Amino acid sequence: MIEITSWNINSVRAREGLVTSFLERVRPDLLLLQEIKCEDHQFPAMAFSALGYDSVVVGQKAYNGVAVLHRVPVEVTATALPGTAEETPAARYVEVKTHGLRVGNLYLPNGNSGGEAGYEYKLRWMAALRERALWLLGQDEDFVLAGDYNVCPADFDYAKGAISANDALVRAPTRASFRALLNTGLTEAVRALHPAEPLYTFWDYQGGAWDRNCGLRIDHALLSPRLAERLVSAKIHKDERAKPQPSDHVPVSFFLET
Repeated sequence: MIEITSWNINSVRAREGLVTSFLERVRPDLLLLQEIKCEDHQFPAMAFSALGYDSVVVGQKAYNGVAVLHRVPVEVTATALPGTAEETPAARYVEVKTHGLRVGNLYLPNGNSGGEAGYEYKLRWMAALRERALWLLGQDEDFVLAGDYNVCPADFDYAKGAISANDALVRAPTRASFRALLNTGLTEAVRALHPAEPLYTFWDYQGGAWDRNCGLRIDHALLSPRLAERLVSAKIHKDERAKPQPSDHVPVSFFLET
């Protein structure tokens, strides 16, 4: 069995203690972090190394940034999403290979800032991610694309009043782009096992969203066809949101037969 966990940590230095506590208790094989908000040299790799985890870091000053913490050997296969690196230097993607599968860790643009140009960038990024999925399928690779997608795929993926109808996370082109990803043959891990439950992975810091359970489900793991057949279970670690000074996202784990 291999366990992979994805977590938008919303500043790894501010929440280093939450990460180390999670690693000590849960011990996933891979922990995919998004929005680490630091440059590579500022990443607290030594704290995680003390727990048996090496780090692959693609950082950026103050914004974005992704990292993979791993206690199994990995090979780095990409440090940017092909088709996006030339357009922007934003650190939003890292990909590794382990146990015969590729793991893409992504932080998809939100799309609510920068007006329509910012939203179009989100859609272009999603199109590039679909092209990466098609390329990996063409290579006959087993793979997962996991992380903060900044997409609520359906209306039951957010609580009433949690988001406006014109938000970039729920606009029709956003959802169409997400469906286009799935239509390549990918399986969304949580919904494959829990097709209709009102599950959330994000609660805003404002408006008492956590206390009211007014959340969104925007963190996803998409599995290639053979990998989907190996999916055993998935878990949203909701309790992490109740801890002192938490991220606004919680970890999402999925378990695969090896």
